[in-house]
Amino acid sequence: MTCTDKQIRKLLMEYEKSRHLEKSSLKAGLCRQTGSKYIDNGKLPSELEVSHVWRTRKDPFAKDWAEVEERLSEAPELEAKTLFEWLCKKYPDRYEYGQLRTFQRRVSDWRALNGPAKEIYFPQVHEPGKRLSTDFTCMKKLGITISGKPFNHLLCHCVLVWSNWEWATICQSESLLALRHGVQDALFRLGHIPREHWTDHSTAATKALAAGTGQRGFNNRYLDIMNHFDITPRTIQVNAPHENGDVESLNGVLKRRLEQHLLLRGSRDFESGDAYQHFLNTVLNKADDLRSDRFNEELKHMRLLRVDKLPDYEIVDARVTNWSTVNINCNTYSVPSRLIGRKVRALCHEDHIDIVYKHVHQLSMPRLTGRCNYHIDYRHIISWLLRKPGAFMNYRYRPNLFPTLNFTHAYDRLCQSCSDHVANLEYLRILKHAATTMESEVNSVLEHLLSHDVVPRWNTVLEFCPAQEIDVPQISRDPVDLKSYDKLLEEAGHEL
Repeated sequence: MTCTDKQIRKLLMEYEKSRHLEKSSLKAGLCRQTGSKYIDNGKLPSELEVSHVWRTRKDPFAKDWAEVEERLSEAPELEAKTLFEWLCKKYPDRYEYGQLRTFQRRVSDWRALNGPAKEIYFPQVHEPGKRLSTDFTCMKKLGITISGKPFNHLLCHCVLVWSNWEWATICQSESLLALRHGVQDALFRLGHIPREHWTDHSTAATKALAAGTGQRGFNNRYLDIMNHFDITPRTIQVNAPHENGDVESLNGVLKRRLEQHLLLRGSRDFESGDAYQHFLNTVLNKADDLRSDRFNEELKHMRLLRVDKLPDYEIVDARVTNWSTVNINCNTYSVPSRLIGRKVRALCHEDHIDIVYKHVHQLSMPRLTGRCNYHIDYRHIISWLLRKPGAFMNYRYRPNLFPTLNFTHAYDRLCQSCSDHVANLEYLRILKHAATTMESEVNSVLEHLLSHDVVPRWNTVLEFCPAQEIDVPQISRDPVDLKSYDKLLEEAGHEL
């Protein structure tokens, strides 16, 4: 029977006390014969194990292993599963899928004995209060939704590498504004300043110095942020993410922690972005509580934060074109037509843009990422487009004039039942009605009409969703009697 070292130690101890073999074996949970064997031998089971170097089974790959070794020598990066599939295809009668694990072990042993040398990583000694590392990480796999809609986003993740204290902010892209917002959030959360800030070679912080050289330097605007906080900027080598290993590894740890808290929460949907940020902050605070001792020690080695926060936006001046649009960072946005020809100021935040004219806020709109994209609000142009319906057919930004899928289907249905001119005019009238009432109500009416195979003509939509008449209340003003004031003045004069 199989026994453990612990049982044999118990057996030997009891036998030394009583010198009774049967009782000692019983107390150790062994039979008399096994007890006798180990008492006579005086060794533990682990000491009696014999390691063997001979094969206990016939090698199923011996016949073709020379070909496998040749392939591995030519391309050591080949995966074992790929090689096994190639082997099965070449010799379908010799191998089956159940032998994959055996083949993987054989390939693993070959790599250890004959494979190329692997890269060595060297553990580093970090100083407290010296290094704050920042990295962007994609959160798409968590499946977060805001009011039922997918919320694809990134996190700007900041980590103090000595204590592993971490903080993260939601962002939409790896832009300089996102980096500024994330770093400032972390610094003002700390209330202290580390000596160095480390990033990778993202375009938010660095730029190419000369074409073809591969050398990169810091952006001037990024240096302005570092100078404001008096932090020394540092960057890892190009294509060497392991040099930022602390934050890289904690990216995965944070995602797994968030996944577990989402499972406990029972839902991945949040009412708003602020609600999701609050959830994220709660998870981060719980994680940082576990590092409080080292974090408090690290705070002693950092300077106090004594500067004001930089604005979380950049300013872009733009002139409104005759199309009632402005071009901001190579993207096009619509604005109210009353601003045509005027020079407006755009406050570009990381996730939205505020348009200001003469220090008066005009509107806010979501910020577009990338280049050559456009955001056209049909409410800004529909009145004039209805006056010039012929412009709708070839309008450059026409896709933005279909706010929901029901509006698209409604227009298609109109085109099937009417001429192009009539279909355009009818649709523009419906769109104008949505702009002056409520888009959601018109959308519901269109969905109802389409589901009953009714052509969504403008008059039909009005029957289900009439325009609301604005009832302006009449305010009556009572006549003002000034005699009472005269009386008060007379009394005041008598007192004087």
